[in-house]
Amino acid sequence: MKSYLVVFSASVLSTSVLLVMLAGCSSESQPAAVAPATVATTPVASPAVPATTPAVENGEKKVAEEEHPHKPGSHGGIIIPIGSDSYHAEAVIETTGDFRLLMLGKDETRIQEVDVQPVKAYVKAIGDPNATPIELAAVPQDGDSPDKTSQFVGHLPEAFRGKQLDVTIPNLRIAGERFRVGFTTVTEAHAEEMPESLPAEEERKLYLTAGGKYTDADIKANGGVTATQKFKGVPSSHDMFPKEGDRICPVTKTKANPKFTWIVDGKSYQFCCPPCVDEFVTMAKERPEEMKSPDDYIKSN
Repeated sequence: MKSYLVVFSASVLSTSVLLVMLAGCSSESQPAAVAPATVATTPVASPAVPATTPAVENGEKKVAEEEHPHKPGSHGGIIIPIGSDSYHAEAVIETTGDFRLLMLGKDETRIQEVDVQPVKAYVKAIGDPNATPIELAAVPQDGDSPDKTSQFVGHLPEAFRGKQLDVTIPNLRIAGERFRVGFTTVTEAHAEEMPESLPAEEERKLYLTAGGKYTDADIKANGGVTATQKFKGVPSSHDMFPKEGDRICPVTKTKANPKFTWIVDGKSYQFCCPPCVDEFVTMAKERPEEMKSPDDYIKSN
């Protein structure tokens, strides 16, 4: 499916649902204010600027625009690219205030071990000029090597819970390199009208023919139309932090939107956007054994 959750590598700058670059090097002093809707990872010791990189402007390195998609992490957090997408991390912030940073490799499905080290994150609510330092301690997971960890854990003060946040980690050491990492929990709406997720004929075949657990009765219950037709003009957004009891999208595990409801196997499922409906209907037809009931897609602790 076409994912609308986008992150950016340290060599690119682009607008996204969640993430945008922070450029430049940093020591472990408190960072400058982070721009809203940003994620950034920049090696502290930067290599020579490539010939394709535009000139330095106002003391900050400007880089070309580019984007590529990343899905939400397997723990429901934000996937953050590190370096030129050489590494990744998943930032998970629970409603209880627990803050976990899970280290991942270039392949986001692989765990990345790093040296045990003190990590300091600077956290501020959106619109607040002042950042608060938060200590993240190394908490190795099962299977981590001695003196290595794939997880850092901290705790947010109560004043930050439930708020949209900017987070900057000015110094994170991986495989002998130092990186500056930043992300935000801000979410933005997509354009007012979603593009077609599939070619028209392919979409008609998907939605208007039965198969697997997707039945003729489902087609009738959905009005005999495609997702593009039914949801035309409905804005879509992704909330990365559903609360306990919220319905979540079966595909992205972000907060579901009741406006994007589709009947499958006689049951009502809620999604975050039309492309996720495409993917779920495809699953129902081709891999029905992977389907769960709607009540299995509710955020729990």
